Amino acid sequence: MYIDGFFEYLKTERKMSKNTLEAYKRDVIEFAEFEKSRKITDLRETQGTEVVAFLLQLKNDGKSAATVNRKLASIRAFYNYLRINDQVTANPTQNIRSPRIERKAIEYLTLEEVDRLLSVPDDSLIGQRDRAMLELLYATGIRVTELIEANLEDINLRMGFITCAGEQSKARIIPIGRPARAALESYIYDARPAIVKEKKDQKSLFVNYTGERITRQGMWKILKEYGRRAGLEEKLTPNVLRNSFAVHMIQNGADLKSLQELMGHEDISATQIYLTVTKNRIKDVYDRTHPRA
Repeated sequence: MYIDGFFEYLKTERKMSKNTLEAYKRDVIEFAEFEKSRKITDLRETQGTEVVAFLLQLKNDGKSAATVNRKLASIRAFYNYLRINDQVTANPTQNIRSPRIERKAIEYLTLEEVDRLLSVPDDSLIGQRDRAMLELLYATGIRVTELIEANLEDINLRMGFITCAGEQSKARIIPIGRPARAALESYIYDARPAIVKEKKDQKSLFVNYTGERITRQGMWKILKEYGRRAGLEEKLTPNVLRNSFAVHMIQNGADLKSLQELMGHEDISATQIYLTVTKNRIKDVYDRTHPRA
């Protein structure tokens, strides 16, 4: 009862994206099952020690600190919801600190690797589609979910921008550079009509062989294949392309606030991680060139 109300609250009040909502659902339901196994069927009776026990089990099961943090955040949000609705007097997670996450080095492509990747698609119908997808991902830094959910109406080729709903339904307008615009023009006006064929009412920007909206799994397969052909198989993921966009923007003088808006980050701290790449690069240059480094 309370869990269903919480999910409805996230969907209607917080306006969370489908993927984020599903993650919260999985986390809270998993915690509810854990409590049930410990003879606690009413989550309003949960104490902080129970939450700690759940987190310790996750750690013992080999879950990463990032995963544990996400699940704790989901549980904390659930109890905040119960507290707001006067179902509990205190949030049992309030004194529980999130595990410290060791930040991994940001993975991104060099300019030479980007050029190599973007030169792989051929001029076939599918090749034109794939070039347009790869160019758009690198040109805008949009999430792969935003790419596959994009519709034709979201692209303005004359003005050179794409409109993305983004997370929590907060729309943003992102410019598209000349190479990406050229690739999109070729795909939209030449290749896409031939792929869609009789499905003239298809609104999806990117479609598969059968003229249906391309799926997340399909996009991963495409990236994996082009990564293999470009010699980047172990390195290429949708997030690596997004990172490449951000890092190259920072390296060429973009300010953090503008980059935050382009990438759709709620918190600027998520954007600030890209500064570490520039700082490391400056230090490398200093160590390599200063006589007293």
